[in-house]
Amino acid sequence: MINRLRQRINEVFVGKADVVDDVLVCLLSGGHVLLEDVPGVGKTTLARTVAEAVGADFGRIQFTPDTLPSDITGITVYNSKSGEFEYRSGAIMHHFLLADEINRTSPKTQSSLLEAMAEGQVTVDGTVYKLYDPFMVIATQNPVEFLGTYPLPEAQLDRFMMRLSIGYPEKESEIALTRNSLENKTADRMSAVCSTDDIRRLKKEAETVHLSDKLLEYIQEISVLTRKEESFVMGASPRATIFLARASRARAYLDGRDFVKPDDVKAISVNTLHHRLSLTSQAKIKKENIDSIIKGLVLKARIPVE
Repeated sequence: MINRLRQRINEVFVGKADVVDDVLVCLLSGGHVLLEDVPGVGKTTLARTVAEAVGADFGRIQFTPDTLPSDITGITVYNSKSGEFEYRSGAIMHHFLLADEINRTSPKTQSSLLEAMAEGQVTVDGTVYKLYDPFMVIATQNPVEFLGTYPLPEAQLDRFMMRLSIGYPEKESEIALTRNSLENKTADRMSAVCSTDDIRRLKKEAETVHLSDKLLEYIQEISVLTRKEESFVMGASPRATIFLARASRARAYLDGRDFVKPDDVKAISVNTLHHRLSLTSQAKIKKENIDSIIKGLVLKARIPVE
């Protein structure tokens, strides 16, 4: 089923199999994704394609400076006929929510996603409403155009399991996706290869993947090294350690194994840690690179021998 899911997504979202795998890792481990790239490279297409491939409800909200928290979480309205207050759901009530250009809305509206992303629920007028299962936020932002934007605070960034960059396609891939567009082979025309029930089952199977205590110490040591790194303002949080462990299990499951290897941790470390770390002013002057530093710290951590 995993292979069929990969194949179906890659038929529409051409030439970025590694990005697709990372999104599936987040899906199987209950995480959320931040897509940061220039316009037109397929961020929306990727989100829509994954939702259609698993036969899930897909919601999209275009963030603007006047977007309100109630547009996301929903609102309670008074029904004059019944004489009772009723809950009208917002954009959050879908399996997949595309938060398009998330950095264009105010911090107050951005923070309305925190409870949903961390706890799988929203609270409206004191009443708690459970979200769909599976539930996944795929947020996008443009790293080039900063006019009229509100940078995501650290607390918001920490809720995302991975930050991914799609990048421009290769020549053959760009020609293939252009041909697909001309022939109307788009995400809304594709058929699902599985259901949300199948995704819930796959998530439970991924949770059974064995992660040894030694490898858990290896993951924790990587987080500790980021906290000791002088080039970073602050290191990775304990939530980052948890996400590294969960994503490593999902990565192993995606590769057809029931145990985690150090290579699984290495494969997802950069995308899992990058957005949680920021360079000091001295490091920026020296033009240091966050990804390069993370890769060096991963190599510095002691690989367990079992």
